[in-house]
Amino acid sequence: LIDTIKTASSYPLNIVTLNMTALRRIGLYRRAPDTVSTCWGEKQDGVMRDAFDKKPFSTEFSFTRFLVPHLNQYEGFALFMDCDMFFMADPCELFRNYATDDAPPVQVVQHNYEKSGDTKMYGCPQTNYSRKNWSSFMLWNCGHPSNLNLTVDDINTKSGNWLHNFKWLNDDEIGSLPEEWNWLDGHSDPDIYPKNIHFTTGGPWFETWVPKRDIDEHYAKKWRIYKNVLGINNVN
Repeated sequence: LIDTIKTASSYPLNIVTLNMTALRRIGLYRRAPDTVSTCWGEKQDGVMRDAFDKKPFSTEFSFTRFLVPHLNQYEGFALFMDCDMFFMADPCELFRNYATDDAPPVQVVQHNYEKSGDTKMYGCPQTNYSRKNWSSFMLWNCGHPSNLNLTVDDINTKSGNWLHNFKWLNDDEIGSLPEEWNWLDGHSDPDIYPKNIHFTTGGPWFETWVPKRDIDEHYAKKWRIYKNVLGINNVN
């Protein structure tokens, strides 16, 4: 993802990865996974569950993503993205068009999504929930007063459902981005030319990944060409 952002961008960007261990050490992230099982690492046959609400989650940034306004000192604009994406357009275009003075607290692609297949990245199980994939690509207006309603304690104690459904906001405060900015393989309209591809079912960096549609394989081939040209060895 980082390589595709840097290559596509017309301007140098400050790109930061959310390191769960570092955030835990400084006291910003206190949630704990259920220690019985995990969906990545040594136990590929299990699922990772949050010790607080007992619901499954699949990445280390499932909850830390909501710390972005705090980490940005509640100032300016910041973009959060899942790691399984492939930028096809200049990300600065997103900021030029949508990071405006009157921008809402957060802007997302408001997918009406049903799960595609039974597994996703790292072989984790696909689950359905309301507003699925909305939080996978968020343009934050960090300085918006409504985001002050999202506290560090909220991020550490509220349920995943509360966070991923943006419950600290009124529904009319959730802005809408065009689907081309979070184009989902196996789901989004093939006639939409994506500016950012989200490989929700795994992605071409996994040898065992099987695309759901011809259009998904088309973009997977583009990623493979990109990888070979730049000599990328991993997804990050």
